[in-house]
Amino acid sequence: MLRGLPAFEPGWVWLVGAGPGDPGLLTLHAVNALAQADVVIYDALVDRRILDFVRPGAIVDYAGKRGGKPSPKQRDISLKLVELAKSGQRVCRLKGGDPFVFGRGGEEALSLVDAGIPFRIVPGISAGIGGLAYAGIPVTHRDVNHAVTFLTGHDQTGLTPSSIDWQSVARGAPVIVMYMAIKHLEAICAALIAGGRSPDEPMALVSDATTANQKVLETSLGRAPEDVAASDIEPPAIVVLGETVRLRAGLDWLGAMEGRILQRDPLGLRGSAETEKSA
Repeated sequence: MLRGLPAFEPGWVWLVGAGPGDPGLLTLHAVNALAQADVVIYDALVDRRILDFVRPGAIVDYAGKRGGKPSPKQRDISLKLVELAKSGQRVCRLKGGDPFVFGRGGEEALSLVDAGIPFRIVPGISAGIGGLAYAGIPVTHRDVNHAVTFLTGHDQTGLTPSSIDWQSVARGAPVIVMYMAIKHLEAICAALIAGGRSPDEPMALVSDATTANQKVLETSLGRAPEDVAASDIEPPAIVVLGETVRLRAGLDWLGAMEGRILQRDPLGLRGSAETEKSA
């Protein structure tokens, strides 16, 4: 146990966010959980390097869900957490990103509540923020937006969420960050354009964010489906739409480490500011 951090008591379940991939983005609470757990049940989006933090002798159990592939049912996962905790195990449920951001952490926690199992939530860095930061794309920038919308590109049926009011999202969200959106990207782009967004608005896709396999595709709302089809971008990926995408030209810090020359004024605002000052 790390000094000053909580003890992982037998019969407890900790729902732990593993972050977007890079093990360096784990929180101390997450490392502390892995160092004490008797059983670690991890999902498909957890980078395997993170499992190196699991204490020797602990059971490591894969319970990943991936679209189009055989996957354990959510109810079975929740029941396993309950059964292991009732047997006196210290159970770490390790989830990619943050457990409460499109991670079904709430569903699993409520199952624990129903069974009378004590639990702790350990937040993690969500891919929609951390993954974009590794691509040099901020989700907010005061010259561009004072609001951001996070949404999922498919619901529990695997279809484009019918509960999303795409017209309202198109009108009201200057920056939109989309999880699990590649499968239905064409329909989503069409809905946003129908809602009033310009086909020329910048869009970016970041796959395998924060890992050595990270890929970034910069495109536009109108061209995105065609460009993705012609690229090697595959899930898991984060999609972002909005003017903050243009900031990558100045904030691609990983690219700069490999020799990219960053632009000092990617939004072209410096000239206008100087004009106003001289006026």
